[in-house]
Amino acid sequence: MLTESNAYFTVPHDFAVYLENWSGSQGIPSEQDLRSMQSVGLKLLSEVKELEASCLLQLRSIDNDAKAVVDFLKLQSRKVDLVLHHVLEKEVQTGEKFQGSHFGGSGISLITPKPLTIGEYFKTSIYISSELVAILCLCQVSQCKLINFDDDAEQNNKRNQPQYAVSLDFSQILDADVEQLVKASLTVQQKMLQQRKQIRQQAAK
Repeated sequence: MLTESNAYFTVPHDFAVYLENWSGSQGIPSEQDLRSMQSVGLKLLSEVKELEASCLLQLRSIDNDAKAVVDFLKLQSRKVDLVLHHVLEKEVQTGEKFQGSHFGGSGISLITPKPLTIGEYFKTSIYISSELVAILCLCQVSQCKLINFDDDAEQNNKRNQPQYAVSLDFSQILDADVEQLVKASLTVQQKMLQQRKQIRQQAAK
């Protein structure tokens, strides 16, 4: 379970979020309770990722001759992750779907057409397809603000449809899932930096 001392940066990224109301009277679920709420597909993906991380960590301790083996196993593990993630996306999802806008190891942000109450809890399913991340956790709304659109045409079309930027902090999440989110956020950040570098290089030509 996260505490206030556990703070991670977030990165902008589009992903799918499903929110299902969780009554405060139910209390914060334990890690075991959280695991029991996972679907069969989600449990399988979590177990596979934990095994992959453990095996690759051990292989990295071997000399440089093992690099080819490590690269091959990474490729094979990605194939398995792709298949499992595809299966998960086909599962019937519970809760209301929203568009995620930012994520990190401490929480997520999303866009909603209606305000959410600060302090409200939600059983949350997060699917970041590009990074093959799928997790279940409990979140609490920490911030909800009406989005002020600028004057460009695309945003003007949305003026009659109010949207809210909502931040949710993790109240209960598995340690392995925090690691997944942190690694994914670092990967997304690296891709963003590479894109900016390419843009600067093209502009300099």
